[in-house]
Amino acid sequence: MPLGCGFVVVRSWITSGAGQGCDRVLAKIPMSQGGLSTVSTTKGVPSDLKSVLTTAVLSRRFSRVPDYAAENRALIALAKDMTVSPQEILQKLVEAALSLCRAQSAGISLLADDQKSFHWPAIAGQWASHVGSGTPRDFGPCGTVLDRNTALIFSHPERDFPYFSEVQPSVEEALLIPFYVSNKAVGTIWVIAHNQGHSFDSEDLRVMTNLATFAAAAYQNLLAMNVTQRIASIVDSCDDAIVSTNLDGEITTWNRGAARLFGYTVEEIVGKPVSILFAPERRDEEFAIFRRIKLGERIEHHNTVRRRNDGVLVPISLASSPVRDVDGKIIGASEIDRDISELKQKEERIELLAREVDHRSKNLLALVLAVVRLANADNTEALKTAIEGRIRALGNLHIMLAETQWAGADMRSLVMGELAPYTLDGQTRVEVIGPDLLLKPRSAQSLAVALHELTTNAVKYGALSVIVGRVRVEWSLATDGRLVIVWTECLGPRVSAPLHQGFGTRVVRQIINGELNGTSRFDWHPLGFVCELGFDPAIVL
Repeated sequence: MPLGCGFVVVRSWITSGAGQGCDRVLAKIPMSQGGLSTVSTTKGVPSDLKSVLTTAVLSRRFSRVPDYAAENRALIALAKDMTVSPQEILQKLVEAALSLCRAQSAGISLLADDQKSFHWPAIAGQWASHVGSGTPRDFGPCGTVLDRNTALIFSHPERDFPYFSEVQPSVEEALLIPFYVSNKAVGTIWVIAHNQGHSFDSEDLRVMTNLATFAAAAYQNLLAMNVTQRIASIVDSCDDAIVSTNLDGEITTWNRGAARLFGYTVEEIVGKPVSILFAPERRDEEFAIFRRIKLGERIEHHNTVRRRNDGVLVPISLASSPVRDVDGKIIGASEIDRDISELKQKEERIELLAREVDHRSKNLLALVLAVVRLANADNTEALKTAIEGRIRALGNLHIMLAETQWAGADMRSLVMGELAPYTLDGQTRVEVIGPDLLLKPRSAQSLAVALHELTTNAVKYGALSVIVGRVRVEWSLATDGRLVIVWTECLGPRVSAPLHQGFGTRVVRQIINGELNGTSRFDWHPLGFVCELGFDPAIVL
């Protein structure tokens, strides 16, 4: 764009009721090559303004007689409104200014958080449609008033701030008064005369100065109320129970988290003694907490229990601190209660698992020790092979138990885990028959070793030592609930009863008869070896 023919677009931010904004263009200000065509600035503030009049001019004008009664009635009404409907107080305030100063428009300008603009949250009179609009911080009447830190009169401000030429009705004269919060200027309250010949006097200045003082108090109250509402919203939406009491132990506030945790509604619980939440055996704890609170102490991360509305005790972690008034005097207590039921359950599960791991480890080590003690062989290598095979059988079982989270071992999987490797051309050389059963982990460990011994014996001397040999394993539950397992070999080498008890037989008997308190019977039939094992019903889940 060529220099000398551009525009500065002055915009205002309009806030809707939903808190969202839209950008409103008030006017386009012509630009010259050097900047604003008719206005020079210093630190963003116009230094030579044609429209500005000091309030000293008012003393030279005729002033009407003060109407203190009307002013007092207006201030009393405003004080009541600030108590009853604080969110509407700014609008009520500008309506009072409009009436007391006989203006055609009145409003309030507040400095935005970014300090770059003013917005108009409340307007009365002919400019009411402009509520939500505003002016730039460094180029407008409001900014000039704050920078000069004094009340000012503006006559036809469009002469210095061209964007006002498009705002209707036009401004004949405006009186702007700054107001302060914590000694910092935060806005202006203003009245406007639109009618030609209408001007303000010293009485208007006095009234507006008083209203500016009220505006500061009202705005400060709104800020404090907004902070309080934000805090209250945070407290109410918190998942933890947040409860406050007075020094007599009566509940004064109760958030939704407390309602969820303890089962009482606000209406049911406020005004009741906090002891309603204590288990009878923990009443001394209540007195101890209040004693420390009255001494000004904080209580942090104290684990205890509280009683719900249904009588159930719930584990909680509490933090409690004194509540003080504006003078620092302790007037009550605030307590945050966090439900730690899940944490306690996790701790109990971890403790249970630790005990279970300890118990299983001891059992497993005892079983391995028994396997080693029972081991026998003609040479070291054979001894090593025997021990490795039995420990491998235990390892396979542990993998199976881990897959079920140690819920138990499937009988069929236990048997096939030992016999699956022995197949012929994809056809199994074993037959497994029996109902679905789940064995207790400890019993399954011992049975796995016994099955390994029977399988090893069949591979070395029995049916599985020849390619046509077959093994049949069948189990059933007897009428008395006992588990019976029958191991039958056929088509293997001819067998006969040994002259002395073999090592494998001794291991099986030691495990079945000793560790599992079961029975074992061995039959060396010429057509094939048969072993029958019987177990107490307790080994089955």
